[in-house]
Amino acid sequence: MWKKWGPWLGAVVITLASVVWQRRTGPTYPARGTVRVGGSEIRLALTRSHGGEGDQPVRIETKDVAVGGMVVWRRFPTDEPWKTLAMARNGDRLEAVLPHQPPAGKLEYQVKLMKGSESATFPPRPAVTRFKGDVNPFVLVPHVLCMFVGMFLSSVTGLKALIPGEKLNRLAGHTLLLLCVGGGILGPRVQKEAFGAYWTGIPFGWDLTDNKTLIAIAAWVVAAWMIRGGRNLRLPVILAALVTLAVYCIPHSVWGSQIDWKKVPAATSSTS
Repeated sequence: MWKKWGPWLGAVVITLASVVWQRRTGPTYPARGTVRVGGSEIRLALTRSHGGEGDQPVRIETKDVAVGGMVVWRRFPTDEPWKTLAMARNGDRLEAVLPHQPPAGKLEYQVKLMKGSESATFPPRPAVTRFKGDVNPFVLVPHVLCMFVGMFLSSVTGLKALIPGEKLNRLAGHTLLLLCVGGGILGPRVQKEAFGAYWTGIPFGWDLTDNKTLIAIAAWVVAAWMIRGGRNLRLPVILAALVTLAVYCIPHSVWGSQIDWKKVPAATSSTS
């Protein structure tokens, strides 16, 4: 029973866990928390990524009409003076917008909520948000599917390699194909549409998303080559699966594309 279904069920658990881990630990996961001001408990979720041409909305849900707010922000990373935006009330919500930035432009910001003489600032350390261009869903969705199905097959193949006598060639080949299509072909296209460059990893930069994709593909190239022709070598496959798992444990978008503001006119940061 384990030989037939164990690796597949184990791979489902590993893949789902990696999806949740990448989502919750990545730099684009909203900054979430709760503050108390003037007796009101307010939950906040500040977005840390914004795509498209428009400004980035900042919205705080609070039914207490006596609560007001403001947003302080500046370009990141810089030592520029902080700028302040008043939040306007719209029903049960306080709203403001951060000014649009070019792709890979980052802003850091905090929300200050006030009621009477009391105030609270969230988050304690400013949230950093990155702007990006719109990505065609017909590129983005296949990219994401290929990467996570590739992760799934990598886990299946690695677990099957623990069972003596299992044939691994076909699964290893399919894993390598999905990673190459998802990370080597569609990934650069997503990167280009979002941030204006096809590849910002080695040898052109240190984008961790690009580099970790390259490492995973390289690991499976080595494994697939070593087991070619039906060779019964399990260790290269196990190592490739472990490398891929380690790669997927690195939060997505860490060390991602980032504008050097010294090369961008200060007028880019003006409010709209």
